[in-house]
Amino acid sequence: MSIDLAIDKLAKDGLAALAKSVAEERDRYIAEIDKLRSFVAQLQRAKFGAKSEKLGPDQLQLALEEMEQSAAAVEAAQDQAEAEPAKPRAARKPRTPIRGALPSHLPRVHVTVEPEDKTCPCCGGEMHAMGEDVTEQLDVIPAQFQVIAIHRPKLACRCCGEAVVQAPAPERPITGGMATEGTLAHVLISKYCDHLPLYRQALIYARQGIPLDRSTLADWVGRSCWWLTPLHQRLVATVLAADKIFADDTPIPVLDPGAGKTKTGRFWAYGHDDRPWQGPRPPAVVYLYSDNRKGEHPAEHLAGFKGVIQVDGYACYNTIARNARDKSIILAYCWAHARRKFFDLHKATDSPIAAGVLRRVAALYAIEADIRGRPAEDRKAERQSRSRPLVLDMKAWLMERLGEISGKSKLAEHIRYVLGHWDGLCVFLDDGRVEMDTNTIERGMRPQKLTAKNALFAGSDGGARSWAIVASLIESAKLNGVEPFAYLKDVLLRLVAGHPISRLDELLPWNWKALAAAAQPSR
Repeated sequence: MSIDLAIDKLAKDGLAALAKSVAEERDRYIAEIDKLRSFVAQLQRAKFGAKSEKLGPDQLQLALEEMEQSAAAVEAAQDQAEAEPAKPRAARKPRTPIRGALPSHLPRVHVTVEPEDKTCPCCGGEMHAMGEDVTEQLDVIPAQFQVIAIHRPKLACRCCGEAVVQAPAPERPITGGMATEGTLAHVLISKYCDHLPLYRQALIYARQGIPLDRSTLADWVGRSCWWLTPLHQRLVATVLAADKIFADDTPIPVLDPGAGKTKTGRFWAYGHDDRPWQGPRPPAVVYLYSDNRKGEHPAEHLAGFKGVIQVDGYACYNTIARNARDKSIILAYCWAHARRKFFDLHKATDSPIAAGVLRRVAALYAIEADIRGRPAEDRKAERQSRSRPLVLDMKAWLMERLGEISGKSKLAEHIRYVLGHWDGLCVFLDDGRVEMDTNTIERGMRPQKLTAKNALFAGSDGGARSWAIVASLIESAKLNGVEPFAYLKDVLLRLVAGHPISRLDELLPWNWKALAAAAQPSR
């Protein structure tokens, strides 16, 4: 006899209270089983499944890479066979040329290939040039190291023999050290932009006959960060002076020498990007390190902030907003985080209700794609007329579904999460500057996760703070279309030469870009 039939029999026998109790117990167990199944499915997906919720172009490129390599090998063999004189060259479809020309700023080495015999094969007369074909190939010169030998002549007077004059030694980024600003910038870029741990860099130097210990490179990184700290502080102040920012955090493994193992530190990221609504501020992102995830850290970072913060559902931001005077902080919650819960559940259980949520959220994102890049007021007007009706309909629909399912199920838990954060999820409807999600700042976290994956951990709390300093400058430079190596090298040169602290704003990536463009000779 099934449990449902047993409950019906108890009710017919006049044991309604017992039947109700058994039914409630059944629902509790069913909800618990569904929750465990969902949990197991999520664990399996996290370990064996795709991490992304969509198949991006980079993943497609990776999937096709092996086939393209094999095709190229076959084509090379065919070219070699056709080049043999004994075999006639077969007509085949011409190879698709590489799109675009090689960059004009690259140096050119011109090689002229002339016929050995310049006399006419018909009459024997001397031939003249009537034109030429020019083909270009991309060549690579491996990283070259050079030694800068600084000579400081000593000048003496032949008359009196007393005075000796010598120019003072130029300032060095590392007192008594052999690394130039360019070398330091290269190490920083390799570690924090190209994700090469220092021990791998030491191997690269060794192949060039330069024996450098990893600890020496670590010392260079630390001393470089000492020079860059004031600029990082200025960048942090500039970002937090905006009236709308993104905020996020991510765990960072940090070596804990006293315990003989790693501990979990935290990177707190803050940034702004006004380009989707044609805002005035240049994009920027900064990272700050703490040795734990306590809410006191973002509270300290945001102590003077006033405006809109786009965040995930971490509770510490609610506390910060409640404690703000005159409600000067508004929290805009992330639709991507809310959607992700239903996406995982749908992948695990094929829930039709979860699928319904995904369809409704997709309709909102379709509107966002239409209005991206338009002024804030236009975006607000479009959201009021097109998005608001969809959002109101979704809320009513979610409340109806919540009454139809077990309150202890994972689906009910996810619906309550959305309804509990509803006001923050709707902020984007009334403010054209606000995005629907925090993907902007999450993209800024990805390079740091890759650095952590390659390096395994930061060597200390101080090392993690240095990481945050350099990563802030590199990622902000990239957001503004600034080449990171050229930027860091020039900034170090200027700081070592005594650039005034009062003019640090000139060295922020967007201002530095403008100065560099102005310094370029006009053509």
